[in-house]
Amino acid sequence: MDRATVEVYEQRGLEWAARRRPVRKAHARAFAKRVAEGDVRLDVGCGAGHYGADLGRPVIGLDAARAMLDQCRAEAPWVALVQGDLEALPFGRRRFGGAWANMSYLHVPSRRLPLALAELHRVLEVGAPIDVQVLQGEYEGHALPADDVGGRFFAAWKPEALLDVFAGAGFDVVALQDEDDVVRVRAVRLRTLADVVGPSMKLLVVGLNPSLYAADVGVGFARPGNRFWPAALAAGLASRDRDPVHALVHHGLGMTDLVKRATRRASELTPAEYRQGLARVERLVRWLHPGVLCMVGLSGWRAAVDRLAQPGVQPGDVAGRPVYVMPSTSGANAHARADELADHLRAAATQAKAPSGYGPRRRDLGALA
Repeated sequence: MDRATVEVYEQRGLEWAARRRPVRKAHARAFAKRVAEGDVRLDVGCGAGHYGADLGRPVIGLDAARAMLDQCRAEAPWVALVQGDLEALPFGRRRFGGAWANMSYLHVPSRRLPLALAELHRVLEVGAPIDVQVLQGEYEGHALPADDVGGRFFAAWKPEALLDVFAGAGFDVVALQDEDDVVRVRAVRLRTLADVVGPSMKLLVVGLNPSLYAADVGVGFARPGNRFWPAALAAGLASRDRDPVHALVHHGLGMTDLVKRATRRASELTPAEYRQGLARVERLVRWLHPGVLCMVGLSGWRAAVDRLAQPGVQPGDVAGRPVYVMPSTSGANAHARADELADHLRAAATQAKAPSGYGPRRRDLGALA
């Protein structure tokens, strides 16, 4: 989370909280009814604890600012409190039965939101409901004209773009409402993988779709017989086995799937799913501008784009970025040797255009006001 914003809440958060009336109590109570009885609920960015009494029990409140946690303890003493960063949640996998986040993820830079939501996906049980509200619009920066506290970072969202980010993060959006200056997302955590993507990606690996095994483990290509990670290590594109976040942060290796639905076999997918998935990937590429796409497995590219495609650089591109298609790394693909798969990954990396970092900045409306 933006450090300057956390410091603002430490210094002036109590003054801010005193001026705020909790207007979403009905939403909070409706969310509580969707969480299974006895399941732990996570209040992400709990602030002063205005909704602690409405989320049901048991509930854990997380906030990055100590001052906010102290106020939450006074207002809702039964809430267990944890100081932590919502971009690096200090909890184990599948710890929670639901998550509520009222105007907290809006303090995360837009191109870091996919990874923050991947963290949320990681700590939730399959089927867990979430209720997330953020600012609507196109603003991003530290000088929002409507900020009566001053100095906080805000990232506003258009509903359509936010829908794509939640889908990529492994959530089924049940309802998306835009009212006045906010967007509210109600969704359910799916049995799938979350995208591990962000700015400055050198290589975006696109798998066909998650296996049920990978979805349950939380790592793409996780099955012991799959040779993707050995090949990535041999190619120098990763330095930790089966650690996609480390690969993204330290090597610029991002990961997504052509189709998000997890299956036992790829044969369960339909041509329509391939085409819809490619459209989502294209929007993702247009937004984050990775250096190159590497499609792992010929069948998906053949189904969605070119039924005669062969391994290697493809004649077309996706949103202006080159595409390299390589054989499947599955252990079932006995025709591809491990050293050949590493060679394909190296070859894909050489096709990369210079990643454009954070891409075009949104207009800083505060600076223009």
